[in-house]
Amino acid sequence: MTSRTKPARRASGEDIIIEAAWMYYHDGLNQSDIAAALGISRATVVNYLQQARERGFIRITMTPEAFTTHEVAVALCEKFDLKSAYVLPLLSGGDSTAFQRTARGAAEWLPDLLGSGDRLGVSWGRTIYEVAEALEQTSSRDMTVVQLVGSMASPYGFTAEICSAHLAHRLGARVINLHAPAVLSNPDLAAQLRREPIIAAQIAALSHCNKAIFAAGSCNPDSHIIGSGVATLEDLSWYLARGATGVMCGRFIDPDGKPIPGPLDDRMIGIELENLLGLEMGLLVSSGEDKVLPMRAAINGGYVTHVATDIATARLLLADG
Repeated sequence: MTSRTKPARRASGEDIIIEAAWMYYHDGLNQSDIAAALGISRATVVNYLQQARERGFIRITMTPEAFTTHEVAVALCEKFDLKSAYVLPLLSGGDSTAFQRTARGAAEWLPDLLGSGDRLGVSWGRTIYEVAEALEQTSSRDMTVVQLVGSMASPYGFTAEICSAHLAHRLGARVINLHAPAVLSNPDLAAQLRREPIIAAQIAALSHCNKAIFAAGSCNPDSHIIGSGVATLEDLSWYLARGATGVMCGRFIDPDGKPIPGPLDDRMIGIELENLLGLEMGLLVSSGEDKVLPMRAAINGGYVTHVATDIATARLLLADG
């Protein structure tokens, strides 16, 4: 006789919490009607609904159309010839959590942009990590996630392989990690590592992505590319002197989005930006005034088909600059 694990028994009192939540969210009853139906006070109903949210029984989502049909989103698409834009609102008087809100919005939107058989290239950084953290668990649809940039020790508590592996887990997808540093100490060492069969196979996988998600990095001294150790302040000065406006997947780009050849190229292990051109989806997730120029550069370069951002950043993108 085969033994079966019995489902865990709910704690006492949770059934009525779930019943109140169902009546409110699914049946559309107001709090007074629920109180009358259950023989409890309206204040108790309010308490039950709050407990339902705190215990994770309630998952509230909004359809992408609520954000992609916003007049500012439509204007972004028209100005930059994008397939779609997802524009998050801000709290009145400003919102210090705009960055997290944008990441959560992108996480809500991403599953609707993916389908069976997709190979999703994933960059890294705080933005992508926050998207992966906010992504709800979904079932596998024969999908593969591919790490686009090698790893570096990060002061932020995450690495490139964590970003891609975590996102793949949430999507129920396979993952191909790039088991190599993002930048090596010298070109010869980088070339030797690229020829290693395991690394060579992982690098080859980068060219087979049909979709990608990435952020636009700034060229400020406190930017992620400096803090992660991919580039030094001397490197940054060198690229700035040659017109660098932003960073994509560890590569410096000019205002037109063109990669700036430089001393890091021969030492880097990761995707070449030309492989991000012509994809079915290039989802750019960024927000903040300091990201406006890098975002414009990425869009100008032709890497971007979809944008997730907040309304203040979107308006700055739309302003003549």
